[in-house]
Amino acid sequence: MLSKSLQDAVNEQIKNEIQSAYLYLAMSAYCETQNLPGMAKWLRVQWQEELAHGLKLFDFVHDRGGRVALQALEKPKAEFKSARDVFEHVFTHEQKVSASINRLYDLAIKENDHAAQVELQWFVKEQVEEEKNALMIVNQLKMAGESGATLLMLDRALAARSAS
Repeated sequence: MLSKSLQDAVNEQIKNEIQSAYLYLAMSAYCETQNLPGMAKWLRVQWQEELAHGLKLFDFVHDRGGRVALQALEKPKAEFKSARDVFEHVFTHEQKVSASINRLYDLAIKENDHAAQVELQWFVKEQVEEEKNALMIVNQLKMAGESGATLLMLDRALAARSAS
């Protein structure tokens, strides 16, 4: 059984994951309006991943005999300066998510909850990948510039992403 403090912290992380999904959907909408359908698709796949992460934690709480308490979401940022600005926000956001997961993992260690530690190790590893991918796209956008053929080629490349 989850302790009350760990249950509350996991519930907060469920909100964070669903909030992330909401943010990525807003970013996808922005990219669609900028005629960048590949980036919009990449962000929609990210939206799906974040929802799956939230559900993974949702199921974990129930598997441990806990209770999920859903929380209110904030309106996501919807306006950006450019595609690069979008993905710089993605990278910064993923760093915040990593910090949140790390705090949750630290709590599981403090409470000597081995099952939670095992579950959260997956999230720790996932965040390494999330940050790496976001930073790679930011760096590619820096090279591509704000418009032109290189940006369109990157947009097409990002369209190849499929849901896992």
